[in-house]
Amino acid sequence: MTEIVRRNPGPSLSRVVEYGNLVFVAGTTADNKAASCKAQTEEVLKKIDAYLAAAGTHKSKILSANVWVADMHEKEQMDAAWQAWVDSDNKPARACVEARLGSPDTRVEIMCIAAK
Repeated sequence: MTEIVRRNPGPSLSRVVEYGNLVFVAGTTADNKAASCKAQTEEVLKKIDAYLAAAGTHKSKILSANVWVADMHEKEQMDAAWQAWVDSDNKPARACVEARLGSPDTRVEIMCIAAK
């Protein structure tokens, strides 16, 4: 049986769950809530880089990503940060929707699944 590894557990979730050759990264938000949507996205993507590295994988192995933005008018800012970061030869399947996020000043949240 394949072991389930849970990293950075908290009261409600684990930041990363590994199962077999898959790595699930929980919805991730920025700490700097005063930042623009672009800056928050950049911070989130740096966190995702670190989570993936700790699980022994990399952004080039992301299979899918879900992106939530608080205001679809800011999607262009998120996309600018995303496009500068994403592995251009290995783009994942991705969705982006507008949603009310966990706090009024959270501009973006990203969740992804990667292969090892």
